[in-house]
Amino acid sequence: MKKVLEIGGFISGAILIAFGVAVIALGASGRSTVNSNLKAEQITGTPDMTPALIKAEAAKAGLKNVSFPTCSVAGKAITNGSTARCFAQYMRIHALDATGGYVYAQMGMYLAKPGTPKADLTPDGATSNAAYAQIDPKTNQPVSNGARNVWVTETALTTALNVSFMASQLSLFSIVVGLALLLTGIGFVVLDYVALHVRREKKATEAAAIDTRKAALA
Repeated sequence: MKKVLEIGGFISGAILIAFGVAVIALGASGRSTVNSNLKAEQITGTPDMTPALIKAEAAKAGLKNVSFPTCSVAGKAITNGSTARCFAQYMRIHALDATGGYVYAQMGMYLAKPGTPKADLTPDGATSNAAYAQIDPKTNQPVSNGARNVWVTETALTTALNVSFMASQLSLFSIVVGLALLLTGIGFVVLDYVALHVRREKKATEAAAIDTRKAALA
């Protein structure tokens, strides 16, 4: 039974070490993939992407209740999850500046024509009722709300950047978990080896003591 437990301890430790190495490799690979894909997009922060300058722009545009980033990516290449997240925060403020401070839910689908009833107007002064939309004379179709389209595009881009940040953080978490498994496996092997070594030394000591007593009796 003791032999089985000894072997089981070594096997358990080896399995944990193998899993730890695999998880670390997967995490490192995922992090590398995220960084490579971001580099391929060749994104660079605009000059105003500093906390001080973006606050000045927001104040000039009359934006209120805006959360400002504390990081800076002005002139920096976006090459990892952290810088991607920072860039996305600045993009949101740029989008608010373009829409006059309105978010998607506050903007209508079309530009409203003069005389549109207040009940059919959205907070930004547009409308989602095609009957009150301005008509493009060339296409005879309602004129879409350009500010709303800007917000949709911005949301798509910032979502992709935020996903990159999340993927980067998950990869880092995987690496940490892998290290924990690796160290636990090594600990199991060491403890099992120490216990086995101590047991053998104890047996050797007991055998030597018996031999000493036999020699004394003889």
